[in-house]
Amino acid sequence: MVSEFNQEVTARMLLVAKEKAEKLKLNLIYVCKVPGAYDMPIIVDSLLKKKNVDAVVTLGAIIKGQTKHDEVIAQTIANVLTKLSLKYEKPVTLGISGPGMQERHAYARIRPVAERAVEAIIKISDELERIKK
Repeated sequence: MVSEFNQEVTARMLLVAKEKAEKLKLNLIYVCKVPGAYDMPIIVDSLLKKKNVDAVVTLGAIIKGQTKHDEVIAQTIANVLTKLSLKYEKPVTLGISGPGMQERHAYARIRPVAERAVEAIIKISDELERIKK
């Protein structure tokens, strides 16, 4: 799941995430695009309902503007994605950088944020499988 807002950053995040998923031999079934991070929950919810979806990686960049809007968006999306992960007992990783960052910080965080979001899928899935035994 990738936000199109701040697309110069998020398009690169998607490329990095795809590379990482391929290296880790993860089966990428869907690539969904939404206007902004705030718009992710309804699509994440629909994906998690599918039997062939084991996890969702979210990618986005929330860059600080002149107000605290970035903080509201980040807090809201983190809360909702956590609730969806718990509801379906499937990992939903937060590969969304921000809030409070400037554009230059978003560019610097492309690779680490995207890679960690993909790596977390395996770690969380492995741990869930281990404790469910």
